[in-house]
Amino acid sequence: MWSSCALVVTLLASLLLLLPHLAALISADQGSTTSQWQTLKGNPPLVIARGGFSGLLPGSSSDAYKFTLSTSVPDVLFWCDVQLTKEGAGICFPDLLLNNNSNVDIIYPKKDKTYIVNGVPTGGWFTIDYTLKDLANVSITQGVFSRANRFDDNLYPILTVEDVAMNLTPPGLWLNIENNIFFSQHNLSMRNFVPSVMRKVVVNYISSPEVAFLNSIKGVVSPRTTKLVFRFLEQTEIEPSTNQTYGSLLKNLTFIKTFASGILVPKTYIWPVTNDNYLEPHTSLVLDAHEAELMVFASDLVNDVPLPYNYSYDPLAECLSFIDNGNFTVDGVLSDFPITSSAAIDCFAHLSQNAPVQDKPLIISKNGASGDYPDCTDLAYMKALEDGVNVLDCPVQMSKDGIPFCSSSINLIHSTTVAQSSFQNLTMVVPEIQADNGIYTFSLTWEQIKTLQPSISNPQQTLYKLYRNPRFKSAGTYKRLSDFFTLAKNRSSVSGVIISIEYAAYLAEKQGLSVTDAVINELNKAGLDNQTALDVMIQSTNSSVLMKFKEESKCKLVYKIEEVIGDALNTTLQDIKKFANSVVINKASVLPENSEYITGATNVVTKLHAFDLPVYVELFSNEYVSQAWDFFSDPTVEINSFVSGANVDGVITDFPKTAARYKRNRCLFYKERPSYMKPVPPGALLTVVSPRQLPPAEAPNPVLIESDVIEPPLPSALAPGITNGSTVAPPPPPPNGQPKIAACFFLSNLALLVANLLLL
Repeated sequence: MWSSCALVVTLLASLLLLLPHLAALISADQGSTTSQWQTLKGNPPLVIARGGFSGLLPGSSSDAYKFTLSTSVPDVLFWCDVQLTKEGAGICFPDLLLNNNSNVDIIYPKKDKTYIVNGVPTGGWFTIDYTLKDLANVSITQGVFSRANRFDDNLYPILTVEDVAMNLTPPGLWLNIENNIFFSQHNLSMRNFVPSVMRKVVVNYISSPEVAFLNSIKGVVSPRTTKLVFRFLEQTEIEPSTNQTYGSLLKNLTFIKTFASGILVPKTYIWPVTNDNYLEPHTSLVLDAHEAELMVFASDLVNDVPLPYNYSYDPLAECLSFIDNGNFTVDGVLSDFPITSSAAIDCFAHLSQNAPVQDKPLIISKNGASGDYPDCTDLAYMKALEDGVNVLDCPVQMSKDGIPFCSSSINLIHSTTVAQSSFQNLTMVVPEIQADNGIYTFSLTWEQIKTLQPSISNPQQTLYKLYRNPRFKSAGTYKRLSDFFTLAKNRSSVSGVIISIEYAAYLAEKQGLSVTDAVINELNKAGLDNQTALDVMIQSTNSSVLMKFKEESKCKLVYKIEEVIGDALNTTLQDIKKFANSVVINKASVLPENSEYITGATNVVTKLHAFDLPVYVELFSNEYVSQAWDFFSDPTVEINSFVSGANVDGVITDFPKTAARYKRNRCLFYKERPSYMKPVPPGALLTVVSPRQLPPAEAPNPVLIESDVIEPPLPSALAPGITNGSTVAPPPPPPNGQPKIAACFFLSNLALLVANLLLL
């Protein structure tokens, strides 16, 4: 079955540039931590890769198994779902039905059959109807339709158990055997297959959800080399040989011990989940099983499904809840993403409060911890502080009566329930801000704004139906800028604040509100104008805003480049240097994407650093759909690739806890970082996609030029009601609200001239 001509060149194995045999090196760096583990024997929990790295590549394919070696702990176990062919050969394949994970329906059209499986008529292409020779032309494909399918044309062959064990040389092998009764009904014997394959290869674990099957083979395996594990299915399902539910069997662990060394359970057996997807207190299952001398393995740890909201979409946080919660440690985790489990075990478990912290990156909040609570509310800010943010942010908006406060948008429809309030009649179109209707902060007084309910941001709601913390979707209150300063000043853990200012020109010309003056006044009142204990940074997409602060304050200035760029002229960077101390850029300006694949790396960060400009990058979110496929649906992998790989100085994130935890992980301080803590090589994943499946080429991102950043000075704030005399609305400017072309400089001065004449 091993057909080298059918394999693509597996560049994935070099993605992280490290061979798997690092046990001695890791032990030397990390030291012994076995006493900290609350597993049955006190050993670190095992990582079991279900079908290899099946979260990215087709499960049970050669590349999925190979990639596991390059991204996992040295003792990772290869999981093989064993199915039997027509002649009784054992293949590693995820499902009894071939059509769920292969192109068998194309190779053998109209060859599907219907059989009774566990009492249910089931149709499809079954392994029992095909010999190994028949399957030589069938290739494995991705069976989870929400995952990347661009690898399906790589013609991965179906592998036998012997192929996996002998040709891929896994550190350990776990055979999962289900549907034994079905195979027996068709004169195929798993009972005979197990001893025959064990005479050829070493099998470390065998699991099955059938009591009778495990009882039948316990006499032919050596418990010193092969552990038998009883796999629990859903609690209401019936175990066929005892006719009891799995929930009932769970209450009799001493009976399980008579034929098994351990149990494999769905993760909800350990951490139950409510109907609205929040965690309940953990059960006593792990402690009870350990008392009965049974190992416990948790299944269903995957990165690309909606996790309970308690985990804030962070799969590493979920894994830690099973291995480092202070009460118990499971003996192993079964995952489609072994890189996440490996990092959790080796890099993040048992971190002490006094663990050293990496200097970079600077952790900058985005509207507070807005991944967990509504933007810029007291709850979002308190959560960001608790999570370890370095720099707390406040996007400043102005109320009608001139009160500066923190809000993620000048349009209250984006962040509150104002559209359902008594203020819905204040809807208006402001072409300088956006083409659609809005209800703007400058239309309501601060007392009116305080009555509004905040609304949590759900950036992945429309396309993917992913929501954030719905129990608290309208919780919290907004803060004035003065209150924000008080909050930040009283927390020694915060090194700075970043104040974002946009639409300053519009507010001055059309609303008579000077947001820059308001911020400067609040800085003076808070005593932050001349102090050095807290870094005060002013951020804007408008160079004119930053120039004003350069003239009137001692704040550090941050220039935000909204456009996705591929390069920048030296002369442009020289201009930026005149009014900014650092720069914020988009992730795609560092690692460009095409169809959710990283295509390579730019030199933008390097060039900015050459001009002594620190680079802060946004936006880092935890939802798996917000990351390129290259990062394996793991926000920690993404952060590491930007920090360790692209050398960015700070990350702007709506989930500060994930980024702050990254800075504390022990693997950053190893002499040689393990593979699961190395940056992903930009563009490497695309090289594994077959040419026919490559996304269409895209034009390179533009170069940042001088006219993109040079702006006229900010206009003075006019009294409310004074207009520029124009009867025709100007075309909408760039999103920052400040025109960036020379012609607008003339129009701005003309408007001021007309306004002055009207005042005479």
